[in-house]
This record gives sequence, C-alpha cells and structure tokens, in this order.
Amino acid sequence: MNKSWNILFLAGLFEIGWVVGLKHADSILTWVLTAVAIYLSMHLLVLASQKLPVGTAYAVFAGMGTTGTVILEMAVFGEPFRLIKIILILVLLGGVVGLKLVTDKEAGEHRA
Repeated sequence: MNKSWNILFLAGLFEIGWVVGLKHADSILTWVLTAVAIYLSMHLLVLASQKLPVGTAYAVFAGMGTTGTVILEMAVFGEPFRLIKIILILVLLGGVVGLKLVTDKEAGEHRA
C-alpha cells in the first residue's frame, strides 16, 4: 500500500470519529475532540487527493466513514442489528475495493 492510500485510510478513521462525536459529544472536551477530528479528516483527505484521483479518494473516504460509523454504532452504542444494513455495507465495501483496484491498475498516483 502506498503513502497516499494510507493517508486516505487515516482520514476515513477520523471521519468515523467526528461523525460519532457529533451524535454523542456531551462535554467541552468531547466537542473539542470532535472538532479536531473534523479538521484532521478533511486535511488528510486533501493531502491524499493531491496524489490520488479526487473522485476515487472521496468515494473511498465516504464509504469508509459510512461503513465504520454504522458498524461502530451497532457494536458500541446499541444501534439495532439489521441484516439488510450488513448486506448494504458489504455492497458498499465491494464498490470501494473495486475503485481501489481499478485506480491502481489504470492511474495509480498522479504525479505532482
């Protein structure tokens, strides 16, 4: 895995953090941590997009955020488990993995 994909993966993790933070923040500290996660996720997405195709980078970023948020909500915060959610997450992940595979074959990283 190259550096830009690693940066994009980290951006996706911070996206999960801020989305969950928006729902569950209840103190100054948790709001500050949510704001930091927002900044870091967007900053890292911009960095990754400088080398990766923007459409692919954003699709992977959004897919990771959606998948991670839904799974975290079910696993940690008591959101009801529904089989249809898992099936749709698997479809989403298939698209994200497909985009990464196609990007590596067709374009790889853009040269800055």
